[in-house]
Amino acid sequence: MKVTYLYEFLLFLLLILLQVLLLSRITLFGLATPVLYGYFLLKLPVGRNIFYVIISAFLMGLIIDIFLNTPGMNAAAITLVAMCRKPLMGLFFEKEEFEGFVPGMNSAAAPFIRFTLFTIFLHITLLYLIEAFTLFNMVNTLLRIVTSGVTSILLIIALDSIIYRRKNGEQS
Repeated sequence: MKVTYLYEFLLFLLLILLQVLLLSRITLFGLATPVLYGYFLLKLPVGRNIFYVIISAFLMGLIIDIFLNTPGMNAAAITLVAMCRKPLMGLFFEKEEFEGFVPGMNSAAAPFIRFTLFTIFLHITLLYLIEAFTLFNMVNTLLRIVTSGVTSILLIIALDSIIYRRKNGEQS
């Protein structure tokens, strides 16, 4: 039990560092900025306490907002997604999953990919709509949502596959 909380804390710190120091400085084609810190919500166990999930997400978003000088945008978007996490998991995963089930490419690839698609697009849509705070230039905002969503999802699936292969390779 304590090992999982330590792993979650290390993942929390690593994702914040990656987002702040590396990914926030990348803009592909002038539109797409990969958002990797949503991976933290995807990798929490199914039965994790909802208050733990929401507070962790809020703190992650707040820390990223502090470093990127974005006044509450990341915190608001990731907290809203964290509040929807439990019902979304019910849509994509079996109800009879055990308490410690951690979604991933190794356990249930197809439901994990669908869950990732929906969750990350929800997060990025909220983030960019909060950032734009207007419907004036909607085409540019939609292009940013789609391109950032696709790059983020590809990055998350690749990261999860690499972690799974590494864990699987160590056990062999």
